[in-house]
This record gives sequence, structure tokens and C-alpha cells, in this order.
Amino acid sequence: MVDAKFSSHLENNVGHPLAPLCYAISLMYCTTVSLAGGGAGLGAMWGTEMACRMLAEAGFGHVEMLDSPRPQNCIYACRA
Repeated sequence: MVDAKFSSHLENNVGHPLAPLCYAISLMYCTTVSLAGGGAGLGAMWGTEMACRMLAEAGFGHVEMLDSPRPQNCIYACRA
């Protein structure tokens, strides 16, 4: 899984040069599309901590977060 590489905690993203843009995209696109489809409305800025927690709750016993060629993203390698 590939997603934005930001913390679930707003204060940890302060000062990141791409944070304002990614929060705007999350609010204006990701959250609204999720809600329209009956989803939780987490958006793309749900953060790495929440992503790892939710993947574990979904049954993935091993979740590894890897760097992506794009510094604003990360790759989650998940196994049951």
C-alpha cells in the first residue's frame, strides 16, 4: 500500500513543507470521496500511526513501513 508519509498527530507535521498542500488535498478530495462512498472519511492525512494500527486490526500481523522514491510517500508491506 502506498500513502502519504505524515504523522497522525498534527503537531508532528508542523514545519513540513508539503503538509499544508497535503492537508488541503485530504480535506477537499480524500475525505469527501470517502464519505460519499460510505467510508470513515479519514482522508490521506490519517497518518502513519493510524494506518499501521488499522492494518494490524484488519489482521495483518506484520506491517513494515518502507521509504518510497517520493519523499512525501511511504510504502506499507503487509503480511498476515
